[in-house]
Amino acid sequence: GLAPSAATVSQVTVRDALNQALDEELERDERVFLLGEEVAQYDGAYKISRGLWKKYGDKRVIDTPISEMGFAGIAVGAAMAGLRPVCEFMTFNFSMQAIDQVINSAAKTCYMSSGLIGVPIVFRGPNGASAGVGAQHSQCFAAWYGHCPGLKVVSPWSAEDAKGLLKAAIRDDNPVVMLENELLYGVPFELSEQAQSKDFVIPIGKAKIERQGTHITLVSHSRLVGYCMEAASVLAKEGVECEVINMRTIRPMDIEAVEASIVKTNHLITVEGGWPQFGVGAEICARIMEGPAFNYLDAPAVRVTGTDVPMPYAKILEDNSVPQVKDIIFAVKKVLNI
Repeated sequence: GLAPSAATVSQVTVRDALNQALDEELERDERVFLLGEEVAQYDGAYKISRGLWKKYGDKRVIDTPISEMGFAGIAVGAAMAGLRPVCEFMTFNFSMQAIDQVINSAAKTCYMSSGLIGVPIVFRGPNGASAGVGAQHSQCFAAWYGHCPGLKVVSPWSAEDAKGLLKAAIRDDNPVVMLENELLYGVPFELSEQAQSKDFVIPIGKAKIERQGTHITLVSHSRLVGYCMEAASVLAKEGVECEVINMRTIRPMDIEAVEASIVKTNHLITVEGGWPQFGVGAEICARIMEGPAFNYLDAPAVRVTGTDVPMPYAKILEDNSVPQVKDIIFAVKKVLNI
């Protein structure tokens, strides 16, 4: 007979992966609804919710006024009452308007009620620097939200990450903050046959090794995972094999995956777009320092981060404020002393 065809792998953008996840979960569970600015009639500011209002109507896809504290509060109350809201912030910088609802109302309630009141809610939207949007739209909040017990925080890179983590977040009985990246929305990735299934979820709290290597471990999340992959390709031509770990989840953090990699490579670099002080990389380095993998390090761990300034508007200054592939390559050579 004929050989079985190769598994159907399709190219899907992060935008379409998120749209698929929302569509599938709205269809699967009538308690799920989406609310935020421009999510309904306009199809979403970034077209993530394209077609969903037409398909599901006013009760399931809800346009809100420009009042983050108001609609985040409505969403948290709805979650406490048994619905499963997906609350979109047009950028996570604007979640500052609603951070009291996210932390004091959503994150702390399950604990403070001795587990009697669940808050199954997802806060999602673009996080971190886009291009040319100035300081007030460019901050990464992974460290802020990752700091808070009671929240789960996910930070996808690929289309598979985006789909699997959003579905897991919607099904989770706890508040989940999902930090997307605007510059990834239009980027196509291969989506495996498995990931195209309606039952596909990625477990929250598990990192993924995106590239195997033996000389140095690069740990990153969100868009910078792609930069690490590019740096690893360049370095491979020079005989340096980087292991690239995509964190996927910021809280709870899969430090075991990083430790296992360090045991193999004996070197660590963390890479992120956020600010250095009290950042995601700082936490990873501290956890490694305190744990068993520290004894396997042959050189100090190094952080590659955004610069310690509010994001400049000028393009050349912006490019110098966000880590570039060359910065990762430079750090690797420094750590490996080559």
